[in-house]
Amino acid sequence: MADIFRGIERMMGMSEAVWARHANPWSCYTRFTVLPLLVLAIWSRVWLGRWCLGPIGLVLLWNWLNPRVFAPPASLDNWASRGVLGERVYIHRRAEVRAHHLTWARILAWTALPGVVVLAVGLWQLWVDWALFGMVLAVLPKVWFVDRMVWVYQDWLSDHAKTLGDV
Repeated sequence: MADIFRGIERMMGMSEAVWARHANPWSCYTRFTVLPLLVLAIWSRVWLGRWCLGPIGLVLLWNWLNPRVFAPPASLDNWASRGVLGERVYIHRRAEVRAHHLTWARILAWTALPGVVVLAVGLWQLWVDWALFGMVLAVLPKVWFVDRMVWVYQDWLSDHAKTLGDV
């Protein structure tokens, strides 16, 4: 699982500067627009045919740009920033993350899979109820995952209070 997260991080070009910008709450919260926009872009094949590749490309561009377009936050004392910082700890300092967090992170990552399957079937068959239900089933574990990353970050901070270095 760690290799998947690191691979995504490399693909997204997540440097230290980009992580700092992504810790902006606006980046975190607007990131949740990606899946609904992608669903709409894929659905647009009904109206646009092959031209739906344009909106799909724009959503993928937004996915890449999102962690870059907001300035680093003035404060990290908020849920969204701590969630992003926890994700960074989870990816880069996994050996320092408490075991119960690792277990729950894996569970939450896999819990989104049924929603993705339902969403894919809904998009393929053009069943709006399946697509919407699948999207909700995929997003809820992601929100819970971010909340778990807040906890990861807080525990990591308390475990390393005397020897804090760069995250």
